[in-house]
Amino acid sequence: LLTSGTAGAKEVVAGALSSLAENPDNQIAIAEAGAIPPLVKLLTSGTALAKEHAAGALGNLACHFDNQIAIAEAGAISPLVELLTSGAADAKEEVAGALLSLAENPD
Repeated sequence: LLTSGTAGAKEVVAGALSSLAENPDNQIAIAEAGAIPPLVKLLTSGTALAKEHAAGALGNLACHFDNQIAIAEAGAISPLVELLTSGAADAKEEVAGALLSLAENPD
């Protein structure tokens, strides 16, 4: 649904993944299921709410070291920074958290 669902479905799925990724046990499973690239794509192509949820999900996923690398390699840094200037206030808060989590990786 992250890649082929309606705009509303993408919002719901990104929100659900954000919530699920709060649990460390789910963080690797979500990444291994291939969710990172579609979440990164939502940062540029989704609705305002989808972008907010995608940033939140990526921020939560970035709490795990291996996911930090995968998120950066998927090209998330540039769209996250872009959302800092163009996103809604709630999205900016999620973006700040995601960038903070990513910055904790020295690689």
